[in-house]
Amino acid sequence: MPEAEVVYSDVKFARGKKGANEAVTTSTDSTYSEIKISKTQPSTAELSEDPQQAVVSKRSKVTSERVVLVVLSVLLAAALIALCFTTFKIITTNKQLENLERHKKNCESNFTETLSNIKSCSTVQPTCPVPKVINDPCYKCEEGWEQHGGKCYYFSISNSSWNKSRDECRAKGGDLVKIDSREEQTFLHRRLRDVMNKDEDKFWIGLTDSAEEGRWVWVDGSPLNQSLQFWNGNEPDDWKGHNGEHPDGEDCARMGEKGGRDALEWWFDAYCSDPHRSICEKSGVKGQFKKVCV
Repeated sequence: MPEAEVVYSDVKFARGKKGANEAVTTSTDSTYSEIKISKTQPSTAELSEDPQQAVVSKRSKVTSERVVLVVLSVLLAAALIALCFTTFKIITTNKQLENLERHKKNCESNFTETLSNIKSCSTVQPTCPVPKVINDPCYKCEEGWEQHGGKCYYFSISNSSWNKSRDECRAKGGDLVKIDSREEQTFLHRRLRDVMNKDEDKFWIGLTDSAEEGRWVWVDGSPLNQSLQFWNGNEPDDWKGHNGEHPDGEDCARMGEKGGRDALEWWFDAYCSDPHRSICEKSGVKGQFKKVCV
């Protein structure tokens, strides 16, 4: 800052002796040169600049605080927006999960219903295939019956006497099976091995000599073809029991012996009152059948 100067001019001091009648005579002159005394004082400009700098400094401080507040406000707003967006996404995702869960349950319900319909239709015989030979007939059987060679076969699961088993077959529209060929015997032999569950499982067939001992006839009245019979070992032996408790002997024919040798000779004569399973037979129906599953 500029210095304030004080200038003193040359000053002379005279010292002399006084006479009585004379004027004062100068004897010695003392001269003081110019003396400058400097004193540092703030200038007017400086005095005028200090308040402005204070204001600028104060304004700068206020501006910095405002910037910090604005930045914090922006960050807070961004955080709130992000939180709202995340919350919205969570709500949307939960709703989508609920919709998927309902859709899954509907699909499971529809699948179960469709599967039950398929199962109910699977018991029905398929439609007739394209014949290998021109005019080759197509045969169909009712539900629960098996088709083979133009005939339908039913393998019972209950045990009854020979006469009662025949009545049950008739009630179903058929009769006890009559075996007309070696091929039919082969088919029945194979199927019985599949359906027998216990050693006691034996099946009545439509053959008897109850009317005349030794004269075996089928249920339709036709006699047994001597060249087409499948008796096992020494059968028929008409055994009357250990003590003759069955005087009429064994007058009805059955088929099957679980665990027996694997041969077509599988016929046995037995007491007609014994409870056995049975094989029912009836002719297949010709034509094209169509089953509609609803």
